[in-house]
Amino acid sequence: MYSFDTRVRYSECNYKGEATLASILDYLQDCCTFQSEDLGIGVEYLKNINRAWLLSSWQVDIIRYPVMGESIIIKTIPYEIKGIYGLRNFMIETARGEEIVKANSIWVYVDTVTGRPAKPDDDIKCKYPMEEKIDMEYLGRKLPKFSGGEAKEKKVVPHYFIDTNHHVNNSKYILFGEEYLPEDYTVHRIWAEYKNAAMLGDNIQALVADNEKGIYVSVTDGEGNVFANIIFE
Repeated sequence: MYSFDTRVRYSECNYKGEATLASILDYLQDCCTFQSEDLGIGVEYLKNINRAWLLSSWQVDIIRYPVMGESIIIKTIPYEIKGIYGLRNFMIETARGEEIVKANSIWVYVDTVTGRPAKPDDDIKCKYPMEEKIDMEYLGRKLPKFSGGEAKEKKVVPHYFIDTNHHVNNSKYILFGEEYLPEDYTVHRIWAEYKNAAMLGDNIQALVADNEKGIYVSVTDGEGNVFANIIFE
């Protein structure tokens, strides 16, 4: 298991003094990025061989939100590489050992020249120490089919949404979708499926509908192409 310790910063909190949804996702993403960097197969290594791990699906279960000033430990377990996919768990715990967030993620390994999925070679696969996946409910990679929904105003992808892959970072779709939740709507699970990568300057538009599980936000280009589908439970 790989982990790092941190403390919830004021700048990462909302008006309630709790870590925001985007901050929680950033903690998790940072954890697996730090592990890859420490193993010598991080961002620059992958860039040099024209490869990248892109997030295909998130399931993040929030038992309670970390609060401002709280010391927390972010942990990750890669538990399987299957074909083009890498499967990985995450946990956030307090310094006292209280488990407050559990997550599962599915990543796809991509050839950045062709844009097509590729199977990781043995140099990549043998570096990650596989462990048993954690005990949690597993929802799978694909969300229920979305239909209908209220179309919101179109916006343009700003530069601060873009990461080292020159795409909108996965947590920014959550940040964008959160804008359309009712006031004081407390999210205890995020289930997100990423379908296409939005780029700097692209149009993005939310389609929002009530779902039997929560609020469904489909992030599109306004022309029928979907970037991400998210259920906020």
